[in-house]
Amino acid sequence: MLSRVAERVYWQARYLERAENTARLLNVFSTLLLDLPPGTKLGWRSLVEITGTYQDFDAKYKQSIERNVVRFLLLENNGCSILNMLSMTRENARTTREVMPSEAFERINDLYYFAKDNLADGVSRGPRHQLLEQIIAHCQQISGLMASAMSRGAAYSFIRLGRNLERADMTSRIVDVGSGNLLPALSNKGVPSESGPGPYENILWMNILRSLSGYQMYRQHVKHRINAEDVVIFLLQDEDFPRAVMHTLTTITHVLKKLPNSSKVEKQIEKTLRLVQRGRIDKLLLNGLLDYLDELQVEIATVHQKVADTWFLPNS
Repeated sequence: MLSRVAERVYWQARYLERAENTARLLNVFSTLLLDLPPGTKLGWRSLVEITGTYQDFDAKYKQSIERNVVRFLLLENNGCSILNMLSMTRENARTTREVMPSEAFERINDLYYFAKDNLADGVSRGPRHQLLEQIIAHCQQISGLMASAMSRGAAYSFIRLGRNLERADMTSRIVDVGSGNLLPALSNKGVPSESGPGPYENILWMNILRSLSGYQMYRQHVKHRINAEDVVIFLLQDEDFPRAVMHTLTTITHVLKKLPNSSKVEKQIEKTLRLVQRGRIDKLLLNGLLDYLDELQVEIATVHQKVADTWFLPNS
């Protein structure tokens, strides 16, 4: 497989996964408004911080209000909006059509034009939920189509690699912001709370699980009442939940066995897995969780760099 083809199918998978994850976050955060008492304010800026694009946001907007954040993440030409992600998904798929089922590109193409024609409506609360649900469903259909109709060769391995690395990154970001910014950002009737949201904490962690479609699986495997420690353990260290960091990294280890010259990437994945495994979440929640998550995100970014160095970048 040509290096450029491998790189483009890898990024096609990452951009599609990122578009779906951003739609999930916006959808769940909007729904959260219905679960909280009237007058409760939410830190919409948390969504910008999850995507890591707060500098671009601050350069354009003075206030992190709902309308500005939703517009920024839905349709602006900023490199991180859902429309941008789907545009880049389409472009990478267009240039690698020969290695994927033709139906997959057709679905990607249809999704891009659907988003282009309709995403502006999502700035308003009324049609937002249904629109985002459609985006999520289309992304899942495309992933399912590739899973059921694509030969298990190098191209599909790079798709799995990109999808799972993007999931690991996004899950770590959601836990990071949920632990450090989302909960303290909640204040009742505009009055800042020095001790955090208190009675609303379970609602917030429940919606964090829902943003990853993990609420029902969590309830099946964790019998305790929803709390920060169990949710963080589930999202970071669960071996069976597909969006847990542990599961995504373990899946990548299986994918790498099918790719040539993967030793450097395998070593980095093993290092990252050890970091996830050794995390004592009970102690880290008391002191050090944010530093731990920052370290984890650096390791995940290093995995991507090793992937690029091994298969995408020209030899120096």
